[in-house]
Amino acid sequence: MDPRQNPYSPGAGAPPPELAGRKDILNRASIMLDRIRSGLSARGFVFYGLRGVGKTVLLNEIRRSAERDGFLCVQMEAPETRSLPALLAPPLRAALIKLSAGEALRSGIKKALTALAGFANAMKLKYKDLELAMDIEPRRGVADSGDIESDLTELLENVGAAAAERKTAAVLFIDEIQYVKENELAALIMALHRASQNQVPLTMISAGLPQIISQMGQAKSYAERLFEFLYIDRLDERSARDALCVPARKEGVKYAEDAVAAILRETKGYPYFLQEWGKHGWDIAAASPIRIEDAQKATKAALAELDNSFFRVRFDRLTPSEKTYMRAMAELGPGPHRSGDIANLLHRAVTSAAPTRNALISKGMIYSPTHGDTAFTVPLFDNFMKRIMPTLKK
Repeated sequence: MDPRQNPYSPGAGAPPPELAGRKDILNRASIMLDRIRSGLSARGFVFYGLRGVGKTVLLNEIRRSAERDGFLCVQMEAPETRSLPALLAPPLRAALIKLSAGEALRSGIKKALTALAGFANAMKLKYKDLELAMDIEPRRGVADSGDIESDLTELLENVGAAAAERKTAAVLFIDEIQYVKENELAALIMALHRASQNQVPLTMISAGLPQIISQMGQAKSYAERLFEFLYIDRLDERSARDALCVPARKEGVKYAEDAVAAILRETKGYPYFLQEWGKHGWDIAAASPIRIEDAQKATKAALAELDNSFFRVRFDRLTPSEKTYMRAMAELGPGPHRSGDIANLLHRAVTSAAPTRNALISKGMIYSPTHGDTAFTVPLFDNFMKRIMPTLKK
């Protein structure tokens, strides 16, 4: 069929043509934001789950809706190598200027921008990756002490006050939040806690891998009371079927029932994989309906695509010892696995294998669902490891 009309959109955070199975979460986020804007209490959200379940898609969908409703939205994605101040300052400046709507700066927005200027000047001394040009003089004594906890708290209180002046609320949207360093995460949680205590209209909606729960708990013990931690899982069968079939149906294309069953079986309900299989199935099929033979060819094409991109990019970041560790995990199956079983397979003591395991957790490749267990953060990665490393070399 014509690839120009292909409705599927596999990609990092790309909005799917049919956002199936997530309406309840979107509604809960809308209620939470409206409560914050109205001066009522509500907890921010932390979405957590494996790769490919659509956390970023949810985050972006909520942000777009919030922007349409006039919220001050600050969008960030945390890479492994950047500091929180460097991550936060540029989009915060852009959001505040946008909030001014081209008018002369109101008192609240001006105060927030002068606080940001002081914050940036103070943080530049500690965080060399922070680069921000401000065309406004900083306000002395506000968010400029050099202590990230107190300065970030003062800065975000000023941002919330600016939003209140415009009769709205400020929302921090942070993706890949598990990469924020512990002391910086602690400062962020403290600032949001203070805002909540003082009824400042400011909140956070973030997304990360499963380890973010323990990371936030370690950073600040009260984090579990400040946020709702929502596990984003793969889709149930009905929602997965809708995610696959509805986009094609809107284009007048149907699936044979056995083709649908085959694709659902291969993708295991993960939204990202449904988009990959749907894309390839569409391109391979000669006409409607998409048949089982098309679905089988789509599996081969989708796995080849994933091996060369989605899986390979992550594999190439690993050291030889990390690759061996993950290949041992794959030998045991999808997981989760006891860390001791993995070490035994490598003929190593658990303590000897621990540094490799910790490095893989830091890189976001694995996580510990319960004490002593280890699991892949990327679905289907066990089979990829077997394809790229056919034998385990201990």
